[in-house]
Amino acid sequence: MTRELPQDGYIEAVSEALTAAGLEPTDHSWTEDSETRGVYCYLNAVITLDPSGTVGDWPEDIPAGTPWPHGLLLLWEWHTGAEEGGPEKGPLWQFAELKADGSSEYPTDLPVYGYASPAAVVQAARKVIDREISPGSFYNLGQPHGWDGGIIGDSWERADELDAACEAWGAKEASE
Repeated sequence: MTRELPQDGYIEAVSEALTAAGLEPTDHSWTEDSETRGVYCYLNAVITLDPSGTVGDWPEDIPAGTPWPHGLLLLWEWHTGAEEGGPEKGPLWQFAELKADGSSEYPTDLPVYGYASPAAVVQAARKVIDREISPGSFYNLGQPHGWDGGIIGDSWERADELDAACEAWGAKEASE
């Protein structure tokens, strides 16, 4: 049985906007709830894009220099903020390049609001694909390289509703 999670409708709206913009997510996309160290629960979503059309190809068949040869991950998380020294409370978008072995590079913050409008996520994804926003690293705490354009776009029109649903989920998880 699959249970509905607070972010499902939001991630569906983002996926639909990406598809309408010609950036259709692959079937390696999902939403889930997770935990850190068995104690601190959080919500997340993974949207996998294939900007070069090469995801699933044998590495030796992908021409050298192909951008995003194994795919691009768009990652959304909502944290309770309960973990000492852990992520701040609330939502966050990040991106990461997939490697041939299925692992990913260090996630980089995507410069959009945590409850960004689907159009803002599309705009930011295009800037990442075009390398206007370059991946960060562990050493700069996942901050994007080469981007000083500030936050892209606006918040989703249903952000308050989504935030309330995430908060209710967090309170329920904390009481169990």
